Amino acid sequence: MSKFMILVKQLYKQKIRSKPFLLMLGLYIVIISAIVFWSDIKEVFVNSEQTEIALINKTDYDMQSVFVSGDETKWVFLEAADEELDQKLEDGSYLAAITLTEAGPKLAADIQSYDPLQLNDQQMLYQEINNAGQFYAMGKLDLTDEQASTLLDSEPIVTTMTLNTEAKDGKTTDEKQAGILISYGVGFLIYLFINTFLSMITTDVASEKGSRALEMLLVSVKPETHFRSKLVGVLLLAITQFTVLLGFLFVLLRFTKGGEKWEMVSEVFTTISLSYFSYVLAFLFGTLFLFLIIGAFFGSLVSKVEEASQVMMPAILITIVGFYVLVTGMSNPDTMLIKVFSYIPFTSGMVMPLRIGATDISPLEPLVSLAILVATVLILYKLSLSFYKRSVLTYSSGGIISKIKTVFKVTT
Repeated sequence: MSKFMILVKQLYKQKIRSKPFLLMLGLYIVIISAIVFWSDIKEVFVNSEQTEIALINKTDYDMQSVFVSGDETKWVFLEAADEELDQKLEDGSYLAAITLTEAGPKLAADIQSYDPLQLNDQQMLYQEINNAGQFYAMGKLDLTDEQASTLLDSEPIVTTMTLNTEAKDGKTTDEKQAGILISYGVGFLIYLFINTFLSMITTDVASEKGSRALEMLLVSVKPETHFRSKLVGVLLLAITQFTVLLGFLFVLLRFTKGGEKWEMVSEVFTTISLSYFSYVLAFLFGTLFLFLIIGAFFGSLVSKVEEASQVMMPAILITIVGFYVLVTGMSNPDTMLIKVFSYIPFTSGMVMPLRIGATDISPLEPLVSLAILVATVLILYKLSLSFYKRSVLTYSSGGIISKIKTVFKVTT
């Protein structure tokens, strides 16, 4: 077995059994489980009893057919407000009391509550009142039930046509919304993976250098072999973690609640092409490998492991910027900001999947962005490897720029 494979195997076995790796994997599993079963978890902490709301109707329209009680809300119809109503509002028996009156052709509603209403309760009440206002207005027009039903169900049939014959048919709104949702998950995953494994490789190299173990190791192993073994070993750890998490997520979705959640996810995935997932994997591991190179390079600059967090800060800030751009682009993925950052190799892994899934992008643009990412990885690999040979046994203090200057002074 070659020295390279021995180092990779040793690193992989050491890290995959380490407590930080297992704790991080366990934390991700807990987070995934919480997201999948959030509706069940929420029921434990949220009161599942019916919320009673008093309704006083002072109009001539029959509101009992509009305000229909359900599993969460019970409408209590009263003739008029009295002291008993105020008492029930105060002791919490009623969430609120709504008084409906006529205001010409429109419906007027007065909402009373003992304490200020929460946002969800306000939105629910406003929606119910708006719905009642529509029925009330139609009742004033003396419409038949059939005519009222036609008005309520009058959703237009929309078709789109592109005049540019060279352009492909654009994505539908559902496809773009699904693309935004999946792209956010992909971007968040890339953000977590980069920060986790960037920290791992930087502190690992810094730890070996700080303990002087690297000096003894490089007596029999070339620096470039050690550099490559770190990159490949940590990348294999990332692939292992990704595979375990993906498999765990599949098991949760497929075999819990009779596969109900898997059917919901499958409906979303049917709107996304297979090429999209190919691009996602390429950008995920391409971006991760890029930051692993940066992490190994930064680790070779420091003299002790305590300095690792200082040199990692620029790379971490870049990932924060990329994730922030992704979040801002979810409301409008067609902005110039998203287009620019989708070509920057340090942020394209988080931003370009959003453009692929949520915009009508040409097939050439993702290939160009991916080519830029691959070219940057190759160039940065060559430069970092060359610098790694010089810096890995050079000890200095100060900031990043100062350390780089010291390396050049000592080795040239």
